[in-house]
Amino acid sequence: MSDTATPQAPTAGGAQRTVRRLIVYVLLFALVAIGATGLSGLLSRLLEAGTALASDDVAGLARSLAFTLIGGPLAALLWWAVWRRLADPAERSSLAWGLYLAGMYTVALMLSASALLGAALQLIDGTWQPSDFSTGLVWAGVWAWHRWMWRHAAKRPVRLATLPIVLGALYGLVIGVGGAVNALGSLLDTAIRASDQASVGEPWWESPLQALLWAVVGAAIWWWHWIHDDARRLKTGFANVALVVIGILGAGVLTLGGIGATLFVLLRLAFDRADPIGDLLDPLGEAIASAAIGALVWYYHALISRGRPHDTRQAGTLVTSGVGLVAAATGIGIIVNSLLATLSSPLAGADTRTLLLGGISALVVGGPVWWLVWKPAAPVAEAEMASTGRRVYLIAVFGLSAIVALVALLVVGNGIFEFALESASAGSLVEKIRAPLGLLVATALVSAYHFSVWRRDRAVVGALAPAARERRISRVFLVTGADPEPQSQAIEAATGASVTVWPRADTGEGPVPAPDAAQLAAALAGVAGKRVLVVTGPGNRIDVIPLAD
Repeated sequence: MSDTATPQAPTAGGAQRTVRRLIVYVLLFALVAIGATGLSGLLSRLLEAGTALASDDVAGLARSLAFTLIGGPLAALLWWAVWRRLADPAERSSLAWGLYLAGMYTVALMLSASALLGAALQLIDGTWQPSDFSTGLVWAGVWAWHRWMWRHAAKRPVRLATLPIVLGALYGLVIGVGGAVNALGSLLDTAIRASDQASVGEPWWESPLQALLWAVVGAAIWWWHWIHDDARRLKTGFANVALVVIGILGAGVLTLGGIGATLFVLLRLAFDRADPIGDLLDPLGEAIASAAIGALVWYYHALISRGRPHDTRQAGTLVTSGVGLVAAATGIGIIVNSLLATLSSPLAGADTRTLLLGGISALVVGGPVWWLVWKPAAPVAEAEMASTGRRVYLIAVFGLSAIVALVALLVVGNGIFEFALESASAGSLVEKIRAPLGLLVATALVSAYHFSVWRRDRAVVGALAPAARERRISRVFLVTGADPEPQSQAIEAATGASVTVWPRADTGEGPVPAPDAAQLAAALAGVAGKRVLVVTGPGNRIDVIPLAD
């Protein structure tokens, strides 16, 4: 009886500690936000020169006083209790502490940057907004406070320790790219449409200047976290996902969208001038800016991804292929739609011509990208066929395409039955079904092709020996008490796998010896398994354990 009861006590205690930490950090997050909101409200009133403190908003003043004088001291007391507990290594290594610090750090950064930028933009317009400035100033203080905690040598989080700088770099990149696109697009638009761009009461340079301010602030935030804090060298799972999703997928969509829109405008200028020239040129400036800025961001992050593990590089390639595939399939669907429209209504030439040019633009942009990245005519290595990333990509593409094709087929069937049941004067059957039929054709082609590739890959992989199928290591969990960076680099160089580090708690004081790169490579040679546990220490000891899926 005692043997079965003993293990349950730590489990119950661990659950209680987890719930306690969750409640404490959620409450601390709320109290800090309440105190900062109240303090910014009071500071805003003090900055309103020539205005009585209470003014006509007595309720607002009372709320700010309550938030500041009640929420602020409670936040300080709770923080002091939490800060003292962080002397315990178990508290430092808790997931709740890492999540709280990353969440409040990011929220404070976003609120302070947006509010201070709002105040600066109002100054450009010739107005003054004390509320924006005070909000930005207070939340900048909250951000600096949490950054100090994040950098504290003895109490910084152990888990999710790099999450704040990754989120900060992403935020800076997003607003910086958005500001740069708007600034360059406004300048190009002014240059392209100089003859009809005169706007009453607004200088031509005001909009680009405001967008440029966003770009400069975003670039500064991105540089501070990406370069100064060295987030570019991080190879954690979240950092790799962020690189692929924002730096490659997001930038790829921005680039191809800009190129496609530019090509569409040029084709309309050459073959479809039914609309006024000003309306035709309206999207050109922003389209060129999107293509140029997006291409720079895309290329830079593609270079960064070359130094990441195999799974990250493969994910970057697959999402690029997916972006090109979506654009090409969209173009095919629009072209089929426009051709059917021409058959059903020969007099509607201008409208169908515009639709056709849009489809051609999407196909011309997306098709080559997909062909160059996916390489459908090139042979595929057996190891690549067996990779999880490729199989997930194929299943996702043909599965989602099949679902869309099924929905389009139902819409087509509904149009056919509706036409059959209505009178002859109900219109053209082709006009009713041309849009879903174009979508059906495109998605059916995509689904059929990727299903055939998946079946071929499965047949080839199924014929391999089990050891060959399990050969490549995709993830390594490194347990070590020494400096993990040299060991992680050695493992990545030997296997190409991504490495997750779990620090040991039994190393004691002083420097800890660790095996060198050659010893780690020798220990991993011949190991089969997608996930592998590597335990180093004491001394140069290395234990390698393949894990089950």
